[in-house]
Amino acid sequence: MKLAVVAHSGKSAGGGGPHQLRELLAGHGCRDPLWFEVDRGRKAGKKARRAIREGAELLVVWGGDGTVQRCLDAAAGTGVEVAIIPAGTANLLATNLSIPSDPAEAVRVAMSGRGFQLDLGRIKGEHFAVMAGAGLDAEMIDDAGRTMKGRLEKAAYVLTALRHVRDPAVPLRVKVDGKRWFSGRAGCVLFGNVSRITGGVRAFPDAVPDDGWLEVGVTTAEGLGQWARTAGRLVTGHADRSPLVHMTRARRRVKVRFESPIRYELDGGDRKRVSRLTVTVVPGAVTVRVPVAVGTDANLPEEALQAPQPRSK
Repeated sequence: MKLAVVAHSGKSAGGGGPHQLRELLAGHGCRDPLWFEVDRGRKAGKKARRAIREGAELLVVWGGDGTVQRCLDAAAGTGVEVAIIPAGTANLLATNLSIPSDPAEAVRVAMSGRGFQLDLGRIKGEHFAVMAGAGLDAEMIDDAGRTMKGRLEKAAYVLTALRHVRDPAVPLRVKVDGKRWFSGRAGCVLFGNVSRITGGVRAFPDAVPDDGWLEVGVTTAEGLGQWARTAGRLVTGHADRSPLVHMTRARRRVKVRFESPIRYELDGGDRKRVSRLTVTVVPGAVTVRVPVAVGTDANLPEEALQAPQPRSK
């Protein structure tokens, strides 16, 4: 199998940078892979596409969720498998798929793990694997990225969230699989493919990453008090019980129209402001290497097996 590496040069794991990955791969007999390094996650997609054009059959990605998202977007629908070596600020997809955080163990999974058919969502032609959203989460990600993320890492998201909880809610309308589902003011709309987000919080308890569905959530909270109550329910895993949270599932697509332009994000990477979003479900879009012993029943990773069974629609 022809192997290629896309590595974020600024990310580290286990105390080492991408050079450590080269040594670990050599230990598995892979001494001369196609090798591409980027200094920003948004450049990873271009390198991944080049690797695929040059015949890569397995794409090993060293980086955080932003780098991984760009590489999964490039690999979707090509038949090329992707292996994730978690590095950087956030590694939510790797956590949800039970991929080890230790680089040596992650490389072992990359070289001898099994293929897991991962669903993806797609917005404006770009795929995401963890979640996408518009409103509060996108604004705080943009703020953190421009100001503090490099210095404070995860704490940056907390500090920027406090800045934006006073932002006014935006009138919006949501259609799910062709039917009107929500109309009103909301501070945030989210689309989730996995259960757990930052800090191990189970934001979407019913999310299963290979069931062909996306979770949809709208939060109508406004102001510090309401957001604090919503966050409390979220931390305890009961956000769906909050009167300020509305949740459903989509089998095909979700269409959102905002009264005024609003910023959106994909897997922790902020994007431009838009007045409309169409989110499409792409079942089994890409194959990701996961540990052989994880989720052998029903082809689900460990986290998904612990989640409630998907609801019928």
